[in-house]
Amino acid sequence: MNQPFILNHQYNLIRKQIRQLKTACQTASDPKVVKSVREGTQLAIAEAFPDASPEQSALLESFLPCESEEQFSRYLLALEPYRAAFPGTTDGQLRKLFPKIKKLKLPELSGVDLRSVTYLGWLDIAANKQFLVYPLRGKLIGVEGRFNPAPKKGICFVCKKQGDVSLFTAIAKSKPANASPDYYKAIGNYLCADSDACNRNLTELDALETFLSGIIG
Repeated sequence: MNQPFILNHQYNLIRKQIRQLKTACQTASDPKVVKSVREGTQLAIAEAFPDASPEQSALLESFLPCESEEQFSRYLLALEPYRAAFPGTTDGQLRKLFPKIKKLKLPELSGVDLRSVTYLGWLDIAANKQFLVYPLRGKLIGVEGRFNPAPKKGICFVCKKQGDVSLFTAIAKSKPANASPDYYKAIGNYLCADSDACNRNLTELDALETFLSGIIG
């Protein structure tokens, strides 16, 4: 079981659930309330890992006896060695994802904990472009889009949190049959201006994968 298996969005979900359970343990006077929250936490984490092995499930459920803040902290610390890193992040690998861009501005990743990345996003302010990289259906894909350089307060469609968001718009790569040569379809949505913050809050993949699938076809 030494192989990392906890993806960033799954770890975020675990951390969120544990925070709620810890609050219940500290504030609820009725043991039945704590029991209900504990069972809900167990179910939410289990649903996030439908293919977990018995050993992995045992690790994930080791929070069940926890009651104090110190115990919960030790539980999260015990998960650290099992967090999986984001794949394919050398400069050469990233350049291959955007072969038509001759002067691709690459992100500075030297100080980034790649275990805390679900999608890799960075801005080219001078070109008003944003780049997203994500392992979609087992293959690393890169998407280039326009972004609004003036963020506004709103809800990010990926992490579902309120904050500074910008409109990210990309041109769909697929075309309908018999489409005219000048046909194009723009797909856009409001995305966190700070991709690091978005990655810290993201707990599910459906919205991101649906959006990227619509772009690449």
